[in-house]
Amino acid sequence: MNIVIIKYNAGNIESVKNALSRLGISAEITADHDKIRAADKVIFPGVGEASTTMAYLRKKGLDKIIISLKQPVLGICLGLQLMCSYSEENNTTCLGIFEEEVKRFIPNFGEEFIIKVPHMGWNAIYNLSDKIFSNILEKEYVYFVHSYYAALGEHTIATCKYILPFSAALQKNNFFATQFHPEKSGKLGAEILKNFIALK
Repeated sequence: MNIVIIKYNAGNIESVKNALSRLGISAEITADHDKIRAADKVIFPGVGEASTTMAYLRKKGLDKIIISLKQPVLGICLGLQLMCSYSEENNTTCLGIFEEEVKRFIPNFGEEFIIKVPHMGWNAIYNLSDKIFSNILEKEYVYFVHSYYAALGEHTIATCKYILPFSAALQKNNFFATQFHPEKSGKLGAEILKNFIALK
């Protein structure tokens, strides 16, 4: 199987390749348009800032490539946010695959405790409603690192709560995305990656 990880100006790409390697799955990191189009599965991961990353994708023509893909595509973290319609991070128009908008967490300064931003660490996901969560139980824990979140919407297939409920994962047609990092989420994350690779 031909697995491609999209190469662009974002961090955390190698860690996804390493996570797949631990599962015995080889993947190529590339920005080559023809290789991306020809792949059986495409992964669009990343850690970074929305506006500069979208500018880079447009400069390299990767925005149009991603939108045009017909095979299963998995966005991770920043990848999920860029697949949405809009991000509050520097007022950024994104790819528009999902209609959901990306907003910034507002820290909760309560009397008894403070909920800080970014959301960093392990948190439970629930309301799971897609085959990439096959064999995953409700309220299992996965790993998050983010200050911005996709609001709940018609494409939400998993929910998490940090300050407020938000989309832990989205799905529309052949496009899937997780706000959490499956490559950093232990056995559970490995199972999610395997489920994605197994999609037809």
